[in-house]
Amino acid sequence: MQLYLPIAEMPVDPFVVIAMGAAVGFLSGMFGVGGGFLMTPLLIFYGIPPAVAVGSETVQITASSVSGALGHIKRKTVDFQMGGFLVAGGAVGSAIGVFLFRAFLKTGQIETVISVSYVVFLGAIGGLMLTESVRTLFRSTDTKRPVRKRRSPAWLAALPFPMRFRTSGLYISPLSPIALGFLIGMIGAVMGVGGGFIMVPAMLYILNMPTNVVVGTSLFHIIFVTAITTLLHAAANQTVDIALGLLLVFGGVIGAQFGVRAGMKLKGEQLRALLALIVLAVCARLLIGLALPPASFFIVEGAQ
Repeated sequence: MQLYLPIAEMPVDPFVVIAMGAAVGFLSGMFGVGGGFLMTPLLIFYGIPPAVAVGSETVQITASSVSGALGHIKRKTVDFQMGGFLVAGGAVGSAIGVFLFRAFLKTGQIETVISVSYVVFLGAIGGLMLTESVRTLFRSTDTKRPVRKRRSPAWLAALPFPMRFRTSGLYISPLSPIALGFLIGMIGAVMGVGGGFIMVPAMLYILNMPTNVVVGTSLFHIIFVTAITTLLHAAANQTVDIALGLLLVFGGVIGAQFGVRAGMKLKGEQLRALLALIVLAVCARLLIGLALPPASFFIVEGAQ
């Protein structure tokens, strides 16, 4: 059975797309990420044009994040105050990111920009997360060595207008989550991701938020920022294929609920280590794709 995608201009097997959406939705609920860091490369590997993969994936990220966030709201593991500041910065960042995406699309360099961005960000963040997780796991098995508490950077405490975030147990300036949300929103719009693979470690190691609150708050932020990004991509770049997005949503919403339940059974260190391995695996696959020569050096689209 084949389904024709009007914006991507190609037929796909809907059951394969739904299965991919379910798998990524499961990861979204488990790790507190939108899943775009995995879904966008999978769509590109499947043959979807990179620009359409980025624009359409934001539909699935929004839906799966809603499903996953609802599970965390029931467990009261969402810091709405922190999430509000993240969303404020993310809305502005996503608008600028869509503008940059359009500029790269016009120059014909968007595929290279997407692939290189994934390799750089996934490689760096995956490596840092894996290193920290392995160290934490080894320390937890060594009863003779005390585990040192993570400390926020000194510059974070020096920012003005500090306020108390009771759910997270923090007393910091709202400027830091606003800036973080802005950066994630801009990167997410260009790469077709919710930004959770950057947001989660940043909230853990920079903002110093507790692990149990990070996952739900990350999903809360992703809902609004990716919804804004979807609308902007559809209006400015015409790269959102609704048919493709709905197939991914159908699988993603179901998978996210199972992911939330699975994530509650694992320790924070185990979750971070597993996420790091998945991130590095996707990075390696993209790097191989960049290193291999193209199948064809010239593409003839037809006479004008």
